[in-house]
Amino acid sequence: MTDTPHRRGADRTEAIMRTTLELGQEIGYAKLSIEAVAARAGASKQTIYRRWSSKGALLLDSLLSLNEPGLDYPETGDLVADLRAQIYAAVDLLGRPPFGPLFKALIGEAQHDPQIAATLNERFIAPQADKTIARLKTARDQGQLSPAFDLDLAMAILSGPLYFQLLITQEQLTHEYVDRILNVLFAGMGPRPQIDREPPEAQ
Repeated sequence: MTDTPHRRGADRTEAIMRTTLELGQEIGYAKLSIEAVAARAGASKQTIYRRWSSKGALLLDSLLSLNEPGLDYPETGDLVADLRAQIYAAVDLLGRPPFGPLFKALIGEAQHDPQIAATLNERFIAPQADKTIARLKTARDQGQLSPAFDLDLAMAILSGPLYFQLLITQEQLTHEYVDRILNVLFAGMGPRPQIDREPPEAQ
């Protein structure tokens, strides 16, 4: 393969992001610095700052460069089975390094960096939410969910317990916990039989 300036630039970018993930895993996000990444990657700070405005932006790109598979929904026709398979994959991803610990750190960074928050939402959280809503819509159209159910709210109800345990209680996310969430939620999200009510008798 011809060694072109574009190829050299891509290789340098990949090396910087790989180094960011390695260092972040070794020393934690709090101690991670652009200077440390530059030193290990053999790049100048100026090279890094030309591409990324902060270590949060660098970490975000580095995490998304992992291209982790398995977060798309299967289409088996069984909504609960499809949700279970996708959420299992997400839980497995969040439970292993480097993605899990650094993703939590990135969410913390997003609380006081609006640019990181917006980019994280645009490039990771919103696309995943859209996939969930699309799968729920298909199920609703097929009569597997109540026709009146709010799909955006369903997405929030599904993801809320996961983020609560990941970020607030910081307990380990497990497949068993996912099963408990689905079992409880689908008692309320399923279609309900129509009940014919007699009109009240005239007084």
